[in-house]
Amino acid sequence: MPNFTAGTSFTDGVTNDVTALKLNALVADAVPTSSLALTSTSGTISNFTSSTANITLGTIPTLTAGTTTGTAGIFTSGTVATLNSTTGTIGNLSTTLAGDLTISQGTATLGTTGATAATYGTTSAIPRITVDAKGRITAASEVTNPVGFRNRLINGDMAIDQRSGGTAYAITSSLYGSCDRWGSLAGANGVWSQQRVTTGSTDFPFAMRVQRTAGSTSTAVGYVGQVIETSNCQDLASQSVTVSFYATAGANFSASGSFVSCEVFTGTGSDQGWATLNTGSWTGSTLALNLVQAITTTRTRYSSTFSIASGVNEIAVRFSAAGTGTAGANDWFQITGVQLEAGSTATDFERRPIGTELALCQRYYYQTLGNDANSEPSYYFYSGGASQAHTSQYRFGSPMRSAPTISTIGTWGTSNITGPTFAGDSNSYMAIATSVSAGYSYFYSNNSGIVKFNSEL
Repeated sequence: MPNFTAGTSFTDGVTNDVTALKLNALVADAVPTSSLALTSTSGTISNFTSSTANITLGTIPTLTAGTTTGTAGIFTSGTVATLNSTTGTIGNLSTTLAGDLTISQGTATLGTTGATAATYGTTSAIPRITVDAKGRITAASEVTNPVGFRNRLINGDMAIDQRSGGTAYAITSSLYGSCDRWGSLAGANGVWSQQRVTTGSTDFPFAMRVQRTAGSTSTAVGYVGQVIETSNCQDLASQSVTVSFYATAGANFSASGSFVSCEVFTGTGSDQGWATLNTGSWTGSTLALNLVQAITTTRTRYSSTFSIASGVNEIAVRFSAAGTGTAGANDWFQITGVQLEAGSTATDFERRPIGTELALCQRYYYQTLGNDANSEPSYYFYSGGASQAHTSQYRFGSPMRSAPTISTIGTWGTSNITGPTFAGDSNSYMAIATSVSAGYSYFYSNNSGIVKFNSEL
């Protein structure tokens, strides 16, 4: 069939015999020229195939082409298996791709990740970021004072127990008797005990257990807590602070709702101490946090962020619970990994070397260990005459918080000596006063004799 152009008519010699079959054959055999315009306001062109096409206007529901160029066009449906052109321009493309990239009106946009646009990191804080498998930052925050003594509490993992060595201590008044730096108080005697226990875990081998005496029907409250020295916390005034801790309930923990209270008190005085706190006598005493937390038999970490007011000079953290009914054998709660730090994020528990932690504890309490009765005497003197007064000094390994109160327990042996008496003359040493007979004199403690140096708050 010959080529035809726009305006050309044809006939096959048969009048009034233009059929659809003949028209389709005509279209199939026709070779359009470059100026051919294909325009339709209705109907369907079911199959259009061309090795070269220049589409300048219109809507093509389904397009399959070897080479396609266009300055304006809309594909409303269908699939372009391969869009590949070494020449030409796609002037306007809008599509949502599988994944995190969207192209709209020719502009590509990455999907958001949840991170807030900001600058992170200062001279006193470092950025803390979370990265997903695609290498994108999905969360960002700041950690204040991230290294080096950020935990203002001492012995927060309960590893140090100089006084009791893991033996249960019956809680009475506002005293210290178990884990170093952790005081205790009970609303009634004989109801609660405090004890450092082993947990069987490698991350926190120890915890402080506060236990209600089995068979007790008293509902008196049991308290444990720590007062932070003024010099270690007054810089937290006017800041956000976070407290965090791990807690576990015993199988018979009877507190209503299995609740344990975590309170944080602040004061405007200086170093007023544990006993004064519990009588409500701190100067400017304020309850900065009262977290009532339900706990379970599974060890869980809890945290809370709160604000410290201006002018604060002392801070204390206190935990408490009140039992109900008759106490069972495992009516207790225990805590470990207690941390108080500047900032609004509960960071990982700070693990200081055990020697460092012990030295921190011994600023407030220190005790000597007794010698065996057959060992070298603890202290000895020589006098050229009878009834000679002697005073000697015993210097502490490191200065204590203040001149300590000194007490002795156990059995002591003496020879040619009257006394001794002990006095904490300063925070660096104690004085030992004796009256010595002629010749060598000495006194010693056997394996039950201990000298205690107490400078606790």
